[in-house]
Amino acid sequence: MSIEESATDPGRVVEEATAEVLALARTWLAWDGRPRVAEDGARIYTPHKAVRRYGDHLVDHLAQVEALLAGVPTRPNGWFESAVTTPADLAPFTEVDLVEATERLTRLSRTFRLRLLAAGPDAWDRPRGADWTLREIAVHVGDPWYARQVGDLRPEA
Repeated sequence: MSIEESATDPGRVVEEATAEVLALARTWLAWDGRPRVAEDGARIYTPHKAVRRYGDHLVDHLAQVEALLAGVPTRPNGWFESAVTTPADLAPFTEVDLVEATERLTRLSRTFRLRLLAAGPDAWDRPRGADWTLREIAVHVGDPWYARQVGDLRPEA
């Protein structure tokens, strides 16, 4: 979704991205255990890593939004992000993992959207110094890139 398309509810883009992540995740029950090379060729992704990174992305930018609204500096990011693939990232992706991912990501994306709605339209495009506006942050977070690196794993896909 573009910035223009997010005009009346910029948080909607985040929930829509989460819906795409979860639609792809439903196909990951067929994952064969082989990591997928990202389109940039520099990293690998597995179902668990895609869920972890998307969730971390939501948490990072929700914290950024909160800090901007409070007028305090954003806490620096100390995570390894996509630079590492943990042993947990390599685990099989099961029905239980799908339920857990659905609950976690749905709640996080809904919280993100509600926070922007509570901030209100006057806050969405307010300049934030060197930081993005709240709308720009939402559009950035509303990209299901991590999940797309694993892709649709339905046998016919």
